[in-house]
Parts: sequence; C-alpha cells; structure tokens
Amino acid sequence: MLEVTEISKYFGDIKAVDNVNLKISKGSVVGLLGPNGAGKTTLMRIIVGFYQSNTGKIKWNGKLVKTKSRKHRQRIGYLPENNPLYLSMTVGEYLSFVAELKGVDDLDNIKKVIRKCGLADFGNKSIETLSKGYRQRVGLAAALLGNPEIIILDEPTTGLDPNQIIEIRNLIKQLAKDRVLIFSTHILPEAREICERIIIINKGKIVLDEKTKEIKDLEKKFIDLTS
Repeated sequence: MLEVTEISKYFGDIKAVDNVNLKISKGSVVGLLGPNGAGKTTLMRIIVGFYQSNTGKIKWNGKLVKTKSRKHRQRIGYLPENNPLYLSMTVGEYLSFVAELKGVDDLDNIKKVIRKCGLADFGNKSIETLSKGYRQRVGLAAALLGNPEIIILDEPTTGLDPNQIIEIRNLIKQLAKDRVLIFSTHILPEAREICERIIIINKGKIVLDEKTKEIKDLEKKFIDLTS
C-alpha cells in the first residue's frame, strides 16, 4: 500500500498541494482528476521524488520512505505528460539505455516488457518514425523496466486516435493487476471507463475520493466540485 499523509507543497506564496492524504492499494486503476493547475502533476512528482514536499510523509507498506532515495525510485515507473524520448534512437537502443540508467540487467524482464507493450517487431525502428500511439508504448515500456510496484501515468492518452486510446487503456488495465497504478486524465468518460476509483483534486486539495461505480454523474460532480 502507498500512503500519502498531510503532503503540502509551496512554490513561493502559491500552495500547489494542500494537506493531501490518501491510501492506494495494489490491484486497481486510480484516476486522478482535476482542472489545469489543480495540483495533480505536482502531487505525482512528489510521489515520484522529482519534487520534495514542504510538509508530510510518504509510506510504502507501512514504512516511511525517502522519496529521493534510489530504492524508492526503483519501485516506481513514471510516464510524464510529455513523453521524454530520444527520437534519433531505435526502440531497442532507447530501452537498453533506460534499463542501464535504472540498473536493470535482467534480459528476461526487458524482453517481457517489450512483448507486453506490443513492441516485439519494433526494436530496430527509429522512434521518430513511430506513430504517437507507439511512442506512448515505448514510454510505457520504459516505465515498466525493472518491474516497478508503483506506476504513475500523467495524461498517457492525450493526442491519440480512438484505436490507439483503446489499446493503451487495455494495456493500463492489465498493468494494474498487481501494482499501485495512478492514472491522470482530463477525459472524464475515459476515467469512468478505466478507473475503479476516482480522486478529484482542486486548488491543491482532494475534494472527492470515491469508487467510480458509486458516482452517478461524474461530469456533474466534477463541475460542481471544481467550478
């Protein structure tokens, strides 16, 4: 279980994350929703260890973690909104490079990730020649290297066509079976389709945390809580 307790983050006088508390167990997709500037990405970056919070703590399986530690970062797979790929590399070169950075030398793990993300026939293709859907697959594969226990995906379906969106959604559902998976999106129907639990954040605060099936009208609820 991932536990976030009383996390706050300031940028100057701006409080981007305001005393956030949440617990997430393995096995389901948790949707993190909110308008632009609500604090979603900041919260995810704190969990990843990219930002340090001003207050609060994070626990994994009941133990306090140092988010800057290599051990914590190794348990996390992160796909930011702007997928950071080296377009001049081939798929194989890029994933080998990321595996080296992560300290992953398990060839079976690397091959398994490539197959799971549908990239087995693309190893020698340059990333710049791939569609956006397949570039997202490469980013997901990079996030999965090392078999992370926590996966955080920030707007992974933005800009994809309908077929690509369906493929990525199905892949995300598979990935969540034995992991903590946090999925950020602006697309409310997508959140209802893919997420078992919805968290809405507004002005840095969690304003809703419920099981998706218990929310009768997500669109109305979202507008009421964030307008």
